[in-house]
Amino acid sequence: MFDTLSERLSGILDKLTRRGALSEADVGEAMREVRRALIEADVALDVVKSFTDKVRHRAVGHEVLRSVTPGQQVIKIVHDVLVETLGSDAKPIDLHAPAPVAIMMVGLQGSGKTTTTAKIAKRLTERHKVKVLAASLDTRRPAAQEQLRVLGEQVGIDTLPIVVGQTPIQIAERAETAARLGGYDVIILDTAGRTHIDEPLMLEMAEIKKISKPHEILLVADSLTGQDAVNVAKSFDERVGVTGIVLTRMDGDGRGGAALSMRAVTGKPIKLVGVGEKADALEDFDPSRIAGRILGMGDIVALVEKAAQEIDAKKAAEMAAKMKKGQFDLDDLADQLGQMKKLGGMKGIMGMLPGMGKMKGQLDGLDEKIFDRQVAIIRSMTTKERKKPEILAASRKRRIAAGSGTRVEDVNKLLKMHRQMADMMKTMSKKKGLFGGLGGLMGGGMPQVDPAELEAMAKSGQLPGGLGGLGMPGGMPTLPKGMGLPGMGLPKGPLPPGFRKK
Repeated sequence: MFDTLSERLSGILDKLTRRGALSEADVGEAMREVRRALIEADVALDVVKSFTDKVRHRAVGHEVLRSVTPGQQVIKIVHDVLVETLGSDAKPIDLHAPAPVAIMMVGLQGSGKTTTTAKIAKRLTERHKVKVLAASLDTRRPAAQEQLRVLGEQVGIDTLPIVVGQTPIQIAERAETAARLGGYDVIILDTAGRTHIDEPLMLEMAEIKKISKPHEILLVADSLTGQDAVNVAKSFDERVGVTGIVLTRMDGDGRGGAALSMRAVTGKPIKLVGVGEKADALEDFDPSRIAGRILGMGDIVALVEKAAQEIDAKKAAEMAAKMKKGQFDLDDLADQLGQMKKLGGMKGIMGMLPGMGKMKGQLDGLDEKIFDRQVAIIRSMTTKERKKPEILAASRKRRIAAGSGTRVEDVNKLLKMHRQMADMMKTMSKKKGLFGGLGGLMGGGMPQVDPAELEAMAKSGQLPGGLGGLGMPGGMPTLPKGMGLPGMGLPKGPLPPGFRKK
């Protein structure tokens, strides 16, 4: 979503870092470019003006113009103002109310309310260990109630049984009674939408609010609609009283202006963002981390969190033990390739590593399906061949290539990559704390995560970038004490306190 804006801002700020001492004219020129970049990203004009005014006011101050590294100081100021614009602190869904806590979902038709309702229900059930009941109050859109029922079965959440002929108000009353009698902790009400805001819609929302007394009213807005999403948020907030916003389709190729404008214009926090169609494709909206992504600073905390969810702790421990002994066979390589795919592939990982955002463009020609082909090659081998690849003669390679639908050259490339990685693993087994290349990223052998220290260092810019072992510029990153990408070597069981387990 923010790729275009990130590229523009990074290019503008890079020029400042190369100039040495800055004058007011330098800062003014940079702010004009920033203003143009924000407008092109579809950020609201009043937000653009406020943003650039704040940055200019701080940047032309005594502490910047006489700073040892004035360009970097300006980047920090831009980052800080971005965080302020996005809302300063993360605001998760508030469940601090007597059960059943009612959450009312509102928004226009087509914004993704029903899918988001199912995602939130799954998230609350798995992360907060609460009992959730979802109810569809949409009697206008054909099969809307049936859609929620099917989604509920897919993600394993309870939905209110459908009774044909009931009005939204009657469904809301029945849902509240069913939640109370059934011992549910949370009830999520998926209301109807329209293709546009009209008076009947607002009257219905107001009546449902009066009946259900929701603790949270979440507006679901499609981030690809740009400034229209901001206008929708203002209208719903004025008539119903929104407590938070969920932005959907943040994984799209839109310009990202809605996210920057929404919080500043409405004053309401963005609580969650949808980043895909899958049931777990929902993320907390953390302003400081989003600002880091926009400025190409990465989001290594999000990478660790994602790894904690996606990677099997038992396999991680086994892998760490093998690597400490310098062992790394083709089965291990297949596991590592699978883990990388779960984390979003090479581009996804690089986008979250500090200092690596600008290099994503160099991978535009990379076919991520190459990982699938490599796994297919490994799976076409016998158990003995995977354990001892040195026995692979020409005839065996031809058989493997035919079985995997690839060429012998592809088999040879995979074997060469494995030999290089195996040699690297042997080196890593002798050197503690080395973070080298793909093996260091995906394997074990590193200390555990101290999230508070990690995030503090990420915010202060102390996490340098680079994937040394992959031939990327920047050398080896120096990770903070206690940092270890699981699998990466995360501890078994629940995450440590303070690790954003919301």
